[in-house]
Amino acid sequence: MTHYIYLVRHGEHQDAEHGLVDGPLSPRGQRQASLIADRLSGVPLSAVWHSPLVRAAETAKIVSERMPSVEPQASALLFDCVPSGPTPDVPSAFEPFFGAVTEAEIDAGRAQMSDATAEFLRRRTGDVHELIITHNFVIAWFVREVLGAPEWRWMTLNQAHCGLTVIAQKQGRPWSLVTHNDLAHLPFELRTGLPETPPV
Repeated sequence: MTHYIYLVRHGEHQDAEHGLVDGPLSPRGQRQASLIADRLSGVPLSAVWHSPLVRAAETAKIVSERMPSVEPQASALLFDCVPSGPTPDVPSAFEPFFGAVTEAEIDAGRAQMSDATAEFLRRRTGDVHELIITHNFVIAWFVREVLGAPEWRWMTLNQAHCGLTVIAQKQGRPWSLVTHNDLAHLPFELRTGLPETPPV
């Protein structure tokens, strides 16, 4: 008996290039969402969760059109957030990132992700397949949590738009990382959202 969680970053959104925090999917984002829907079409999903933000909700809608038996559900625990702040062990290369983030935002993000991991990493009974469509930092935090890595390591984990990350837990065992940012379903021109240079 295994509990699988499929973590997918939303598709590219139209306002990303203009610096706006949210917006509808771009035509490229719609293609990305259709391709991840095709990739997951054979998975017996029992639930589809998504961030309430437009770009994640639209991605979930496109996926659910291929799987009409599952109704997508929004969860505030999956909002985009900054899940931890600067600590003495954070490499100096990451320090500028926190210049535009307030302590209140960090506290809220930490509390949100504590609740999110408690909710979604709770073992379900039987074979379970759940899809979570959310944001880069949120997926990075889940992966960091599963690996038991230091808090700041979420900053070194990046997911492309509609990249696929899978975590799983067999009965009586800890969570494990099955695959991270799998892009096999996306042609090269649709592999967007990753840093131009490798993270430190």
